[in-house]
Amino acid sequence: MIDWFHWLNLAGVAVCAISGTLMAYQKRMDGFGVIVLASATAIGGGTLRDMMLDVPVFWIADNDYLYTTLIAAFIPIIWLRVSPRFPYHYLLIADAFGLALFNVVGIEKALANDTGIAVAIAMGTITGVFGGLLRDVICREVPLVLGGELYATTCIAGGMAYGLAMYLGLEAQWCGAVALATTVLMRLGALRWHWEMPVFYNEN
Repeated sequence: MIDWFHWLNLAGVAVCAISGTLMAYQKRMDGFGVIVLASATAIGGGTLRDMMLDVPVFWIADNDYLYTTLIAAFIPIIWLRVSPRFPYHYLLIADAFGLALFNVVGIEKALANDTGIAVAIAMGTITGVFGGLLRDVICREVPLVLGGELYATTCIAGGMAYGLAMYLGLEAQWCGAVALATTVLMRLGALRWHWEMPVFYNEN
């Protein structure tokens, strides 16, 4: 269980660091800007989650997450040196997988700290969206979480799928897999088919 959670968290950090680096490339940032944006994207959500749960901040307790952030940030740098074309769709795909991975991590960490499933779903959503929110705000972009297409809602749906799988008696790994698949598929579907959940309608 510990190994599963650790590697899942590392994967989420790596994917989100890559998405931050891709955004830094689009904004033509220097090396320091790349590190700042990759780090904010990779560890921002988990930092807020741990502070709210009143537990040691994960990347301070285990430096593997910082090393993973730095290594992952260099992967798109090397790739873009070979093919200097900004792959915006890759940024959205990386963001979708980072969103889903961190959603599961947030849910499992909350449950490990004896919260109820409702709080766990909230922690999963915060973990998933806050890093990307920081990234977009730093870059003065409209945050994806505030856009029209489903974003945070996919985390909530993934969390509900996790809760249902847990209720059915599945092991934690399978609960996480169900939540991961639900979040990824809903987010990619929203990108492909522009799924939205509007509250206000423009009649003009």
